[in-house]
Amino acid sequence: MSPRTTKQLEEIRASKRALIMNTALKLFAVEGYYITSISKIASAANISKGLLYNYFKSKEDLLSEIFHLGMDEIFKDFDPNQDGVLTKEELMFFIDKTFQKLNKNKDFWKLYFILIMKPSVFKIYEKRFMELVAPLFQTLENYYSAKGLKNPNAEARLLGATLDGVGMHYILDPENFPIEIVKQIIIEKHI
Repeated sequence: MSPRTTKQLEEIRASKRALIMNTALKLFAVEGYYITSISKIASAANISKGLLYNYFKSKEDLLSEIFHLGMDEIFKDFDPNQDGVLTKEELMFFIDKTFQKLNKNKDFWKLYFILIMKPSVFKIYEKRFMELVAPLFQTLENYYSAKGLKNPNAEARLLGATLDGVGMHYILDPENFPIEIVKQIIIEKHI
C-alpha cells in the first residue's frame, strides 16, 4: 500500500469533519444542544472522542462552526453579485433560494430556531450572526428606500420576521404547511 498524498489526506480530513458536523447537527436538532454530549456525537459518528477533539476544540466550537457555515450558506444568495444594491430579481432569487434551503435542510433550520430562542446558547454565535445580518438589513432597507416606501427599516425587519416565522411554522408542520403558496404571497407583498 502506497503512502497517501497530501490531497488524499486533506480529503479524508474534510470528510471526517463533515461527518462530525452532520452528526452533531442531527443530534443538536433532535435532542438539543445541552443534552447532546461530545461522547454521544463521537459514538453516533462512529469515531473516538479523541479524534473528534482533533477537529473541534469543544462542543461550543462545533456548534459555532455548524451555525456559521449554515448562515453563510443561507446568505450567500442575498445580493448575488455583491454590489451592495439589491434588485427586484435578486430579492426574488434570495426568497426562492431560502425556501429551497428550508425544505432541503430541515435539521439546520430546526437547530437555528432552537438557538435563536435560547439566549444562553445564542451568545456563542451572536457576534458573528450580527456581523452577517446587519449589512443584509441595510441593503434591504436601501432597496425599500429606493422604492419610496415610508419606513424602509420597518419593511426590512418585517420581511426578515416573516421569513423567520414562515420557516418556523414550516419546520413544525412541513406536511400541512402550504409553502409554495406562502412563498408567492411573500413575493407579492414584499417585492
